[in-house]
Amino acid sequence: MGLDGLFSLWFYGGAMRKAIISLKYKFALDIAKEVSKKAVLRLKEVNLPKITILASIPSQRKRENWRGFNQAEEIGRLITRQMGWEFVPGLLVKRVATVPQTQLSRDERRKNVEGVFSLNPTYKKLVPGTKLFLFDDVWTTGSTIKEAAKTLKINGVKEVWGLTLVRGR
Repeated sequence: MGLDGLFSLWFYGGAMRKAIISLKYKFALDIAKEVSKKAVLRLKEVNLPKITILASIPSQRKRENWRGFNQAEEIGRLITRQMGWEFVPGLLVKRVATVPQTQLSRDERRKNVEGVFSLNPTYKKLVPGTKLFLFDDVWTTGSTIKEAAKTLKINGVKEVWGLTLVRGR
């Protein structure tokens, strides 16, 4: 009960690595517009499933308050506008604060996010039979997006396809 597939637009490195670091740690929200434009060009080159709904991975409230935004949500919103898709912000809620994944091993990452997501009750009627893209900026081990997909499937989502900007090698 996990992902039905994954699309990562680039490998983690070079200019895209710098852009993501600037978004996350230097609060450079203006970079999101350029990243989303490049992402849309790339999305139009690949053979995607017929899905027109995108939801983003939620960040911790504390981290979002510190940064001032959730980078996955901001880029996801921009991508959906340009692709003509529906954006569903806040579909998932992160119920528990976690340690940043960047500091953990593969096994620790999986345990760190186990059971941390729940479905936002506002969307209970949307969910049954839905097919959607679940968006995040980076795929390293896939622990976060797999756990989020599991939560969505348990709550009746039919298909969950991962969509990330970058993927580690």
